[in-house]
Amino acid sequence: MAKRGGNVAARVEALVRPVLEEMGLRLWDVRYEKEGTEWYLRIWIDRDEPMDTDTCEAASRAIDPLLDEEDPVDHSYILEVGSPGLGRKLTKEKHFEAKQGCKVRVKFYRADADGRKELVGELVGKTQDTLLLRTEEGREEIPVKEISLVKLCDDEDLF
Repeated sequence: MAKRGGNVAARVEALVRPVLEEMGLRLWDVRYEKEGTEWYLRIWIDRDEPMDTDTCEAASRAIDPLLDEEDPVDHSYILEVGSPGLGRKLTKEKHFEAKQGCKVRVKFYRADADGRKELVGELVGKTQDTLLLRTEEGREEIPVKEISLVKLCDDEDLF
C-alpha cells in the first residue's frame, strides 16, 4: 500500500483512535522512534481508572491487525502499547487542556532571569506562546519557547 501524506505517527493516530475509543480508552500519544538499529511504534493509551497490562494487551491485539492491513509504516518496527504512566510528559495541546489544575514540573532550556532552571506549580492553562502556572510565589507566565519539558508531578509521593 502506498504511504499517503503526513508522518507515520499522525497516520497511525488516525487509524487507531476509533478502535481505542470503542474500547473506552483515550489515545494519549503515538511516537515512531528509532533506537539503535530498531524502529519502535509506541502507542500510549489512557483511561480514567488505573491502567493494567491486560488492557494494554487487549488494545495491542485490537490495533495490530488494523496496522497490518493498512500498513502505515514502510519497514519493520516493534509495536509497543502501554500507559504513559506517572510523571507523564505533556506534549500536545490536548494534554495541557486535560491536565489543567494538576501539579506539573516545568524545565527550562537554560536558567531564567531569576536563575531558576525549573518550576513546579499548578497548571492554569496554555496559549500558543505562554504556559500559565500558579506557584507558591504566585502566578507565572512562561514563554513556551523557553520550556524544554513539562511533566506531571503525580509520582512524587511514591519515592
